[in-house]
Amino acid sequence: MEKRYDQEYFDRWYRRGGIGDRARLARKVALAVAAAEYHLERPIKTVLDIGAGEAAWRAPLLKLRPGVQYLAFDSSEYAVARYGRSRNLHFARFGDFEHLRPTAPVDLLICSDVLHYLSARELDRGLPGLAELCGGMAFLETFAREDRAVGDEHDFQQRPASFYRKRFEALGFAQAGSHLWLSPALKERATALEIA
Repeated sequence: MEKRYDQEYFDRWYRRGGIGDRARLARKVALAVAAAEYHLERPIKTVLDIGAGEAAWRAPLLKLRPGVQYLAFDSSEYAVARYGRSRNLHFARFGDFEHLRPTAPVDLLICSDVLHYLSARELDRGLPGLAELCGGMAFLETFAREDRAVGDEHDFQQRPASFYRKRFEALGFAQAGSHLWLSPALKERATALEIA
């Protein structure tokens, strides 16, 4: 059965299922913003959210940084039709970022709870684009075979963490912990113990 990212999906997993708990999301947003600003040594100005779903990150980001420019993309026709205008959410599949460059490199790039559902082919097509579009910090929340993650297991790819780590590092990202990765441009300024 083909997976559909419709209203029922988002209701089940992000509202009724507890994964999208507002306090939990606010902590993730605060973590990503603080880490990006620490390494950039200034407030963030631009955010790109790839695989944004209903663009739930937008409200907590704007609460922390009211002037931030937020741009989001997702492959859910439902989410784009419902929230496109109000949340600056546009249609694109992950693999489209092989060629799609909708903005200059951003201060904070978000790709949360997406990569572990993609085929290796689509992942490898889109990942280089993420590296090019990230000028500061990337929040790449990804779950691996070793994790005891709770949530949607339909199409979950049972890959080891090393599968993702190798790909991120090959693109020039440096791990900063807690799903955070310094961009290729920013990692040169990091000290030895700030990166893994």
